[in-house]
Amino acid sequence: MLPERGQNGRAFRFARVLGTRTAWTPVGDGQFFCPGCGGDRNYQRLTGHRRFTLLGLPVLPRGEAGPVVECAACRRHFGTDVLDHPTTIRFSAMLRDAVHTVALAVLAAGNTRTHTSLSAAAGAVRAAGFQDCTEEQLNALVEALAADTGRIFGEPCGPGLAIELHEALDPLAPHLAPPGRESILLQGARIALADGPYTAAEREVLATVGAALTLSTADVERLLTAAGTPS
Repeated sequence: MLPERGQNGRAFRFARVLGTRTAWTPVGDGQFFCPGCGGDRNYQRLTGHRRFTLLGLPVLPRGEAGPVVECAACRRHFGTDVLDHPTTIRFSAMLRDAVHTVALAVLAAGNTRTHTSLSAAAGAVRAAGFQDCTEEQLNALVEALAADTGRIFGEPCGPGLAIELHEALDPLAPHLAPPGRESILLQGARIALADGPYTAAEREVLATVGAALTLSTADVERLLTAAGTPS
């Protein structure tokens, strides 16, 4: 055991003589969701240059390091892919907009917009974050959309509506666990069922919602059936 301790001691002394050091340079900043802190934090984006050191002094270049993201709070470094995750504030806004878009799409697909369906839609949108949303506002928005696009109520999900759904749901889906994605579809299903059984146009809209949320066709059918089954 004594020789091993001697070898470790020599290795430690050698490491103190020769080593590497990275000099970091800030190249940007912003706010991100820090995986280390578990919340929104400020960050600096850094690039670095590594150098060999002799007795702690830099002597020879060893190449570039990074880029990395440094949390201003915990000072930990992460890969730049961490910036792909939305901040808590951004995620809440994406979720709110997604529910609002789904509600409008389902209402537009219905043959009629009854007080029951508008009430269900307004409740879902308020719960998602638009706390001042009213049935009258939703009805006016659906009317305005129809007037702007020449849409006929009760028609199948056309290209324009499908694009709007994908624009709202595609960026959100990767950041939602399966129960979260299913919840958005179920909210749309309950709005459709508020005034009676699904129409063909409502089913088509909900199928588009499911596809944008990366749910399988079988899962979409299962959820639509579950939404219409009394608990």
